[in-house]
Amino acid sequence: MNANEQKRQNRLRLVEDHIGRSLAESERSGELRSASNFGKPLNFGDGFAATPEELRMGFKILKDAGYVPPEVELMREIEALIRTIDSATNEEEVFQKRAQLAYMRQKLAMSMERLKG
Repeated sequence: MNANEQKRQNRLRLVEDHIGRSLAESERSGELRSASNFGKPLNFGDGFAATPEELRMGFKILKDAGYVPPEVELMREIEALIRTIDSATNEEEVFQKRAQLAYMRQKLAMSMERLKG
């Protein structure tokens, strides 16, 4: 292992140690148990399950920073369109919305394929 790699490993170890100490302190103080979602599965929001596993962490970081990638926004639009199709009563409206849904899904698939590189 070269010197740069060794430095990187040491920095990662320091970060992991800091995270571990912070979690232990939060547990001792009761802060973790008082959280409203303690012991419950994490809710990652719209699009998480549909996002390829290798892209999830990056998208989650962007989301937490207040940036919504176009692909995630498109996933939200698809979900909203599905809800409107479910409540539509007119056959022509349903047909048009299904065509729009197919287009949006294809657009999302092509975008996700480009991201995989």
